[in-house]
Amino acid sequence: MKKREFIRKAGLISVSMMVPSSLGFGRKPASDNHVTADDSEASVPLKLVIGSDHAGFPLKGPLIKLLQSWNYSVKDVGSFTPDPVDFPDIALLLADEIIRGNADRGIMVCGTGVGAAIACNKIQGIRAALCHDTYSAHQCVEHDNVNVLCMGAQIIGPSVAEEILTNFLNAKFSTEEQFRRRVRKIDQFDMVPPKK
Repeated sequence: MKKREFIRKAGLISVSMMVPSSLGFGRKPASDNHVTADDSEASVPLKLVIGSDHAGFPLKGPLIKLLQSWNYSVKDVGSFTPDPVDFPDIALLLADEIIRGNADRGIMVCGTGVGAAIACNKIQGIRAALCHDTYSAHQCVEHDNVNVLCMGAQIIGPSVAEEILTNFLNAKFSTEEQFRRRVRKIDQFDMVPPKK
């Protein structure tokens, strides 16, 4: 799968300095333009896939509306009701969209985000990070080329989730060799057979 570079025009936004909207949503990403796959103004917006289990379901709907208001293409792979569902099943559907090239990045929401991150990281070609702060949200992309953001709906609220998304989506993988080398080494783990 081709790895894309993304424009990051925004700097860090401090959660403590943020002025929340009445519902916690509504502000565009820190850049004036939506994130795009290359430097041209006419480029196609990033394609996203989002999923949640029942614990993440209440946060997922508002996140989808927010992302669509920022002109992202968003595919929802479930859950579609608050009824109990196993997060590994949703993680597999989400990862499949990225592996097949139907989505550039994914967003997975469960109760704490921990199970979602574990499940996604079991799938070859997926690098998932659990982020509940803005610094990790952009650095995981810049240093580790993360393609799935995991969040916990029982840990953070809509306002913090919005800032995290802004930082994640505006980040691009660093061109510095030290970070590229480390990610290549991580990718090689997929080919290492288990020891007997």
